[in-house]
Amino acid sequence: MSDQRSIIRIAGVVPESVTDGPGVRFVIFVQGCERHCLGCHNPHTHDPDGGYEIEVAKLLTMIKTNPLLNGVTLSGGEPFLQAARLANLARQCHELGLSVVTYTGYQHEELLAANYLDWQELLQQTDVLIDSPFVQDQATAMLPFRGSQNQRMIQLREF
Repeated sequence: MSDQRSIIRIAGVVPESVTDGPGVRFVIFVQGCERHCLGCHNPHTHDPDGGYEIEVAKLLTMIKTNPLLNGVTLSGGEPFLQAARLANLARQCHELGLSVVTYTGYQHEELLAANYLDWQELLQQTDVLIDSPFVQDQATAMLPFRGSQNQRMIQLREF
C-alpha cells in the first residue's frame, strides 16, 4: 500500500515540450483548480475529482526513459493544491539532475505569506516559478513560457 505522497491526481502528461519552460521538458498537468480563469487553456483540469491518479514512481519511470530531458514542468490545474505530493516528485527529479518549473495561479508573495508547510516545500523544490493567474485581457504570445503579461517568471534556484 502506498502513502499519500506517492499518488498524484493528474489530467495528463506531455512527454516532450519546448513551450512549457526552458529546454526539453516532461510536462505534468495536475488536476484541480479553484481559479477558473476566463480563457484558461486547460479548463478540463478544474474539477478536482477529474483526471486520474498516478503513482510518483510511474511518472519517474516515464521521465527516466528520455535522456534528452532538461527538466520537468508542473502545470495545471493548480500544482499548489497537491503541493506535498509534487514537492516529493520534484525532489526526486532534482536527484536525477532535472530542473523543475512550476506554474501557479497564485502570486509568489501569496505563496510566501501562506502558512502552509507543503507550499513552502514545493517552493523549495521549484527552480523557476511562473506565477499569477491567466488574464485574458493581457494575453500575449510575446513573453516566453507565459500566457498573459501579468505573469512573472521567477528564478528561485540555480540549475
